Amino acid sequence: MWGLIKGMGRGRRYGLLTEKQYEVLKLRVEGRTQREIAEIMKTSRENVSVIERSALRKIRLAEETLRVYKDLMKVGEVVIEPGTHLVTIPQKLVQLADEKGVKLRGNFTTIYDHIRINASESIEGTRVTKPIKIAIFKDGTYEVAKT
Repeated sequence: MWGLIKGMGRGRRYGLLTEKQYEVLKLRVEGRTQREIAEIMKTSRENVSVIERSALRKIRLAEETLRVYKDLMKVGEVVIEPGTHLVTIPQKLVQLADEKGVKLRGNFTTIYDHIRINASESIEGTRVTKPIKIAIFKDGTYEVAKT
């Protein structure tokens, strides 16, 4: 397996990850131990550990970078309180977007479905049971905040 990846050419990148970092993470996700990966890659377990740590550090940095960027792009957010009926939420988002001069990407149905799917742990039937925070971004996208 490692030979196939190596054969694709040196320097191939997967986002911020090097080819070796990608392959180590892929094998770890498949359930392989660092020792098994070391045998496949013909290197030491310690080297696999270093490669894995470096890859995970890059992933954490990328996640933090995305959080900062989303914060810069956010024009507002709305908190939907418990007891709120789901059919009223799209209008609340549209109203906030209008106030901020942003055209939301989506119609009533897509907004409703997005919230129902992404905030399912805060909904029972057609009512909100736990507060839901929804951010609106400059490009018209919106996102249910993870609670």
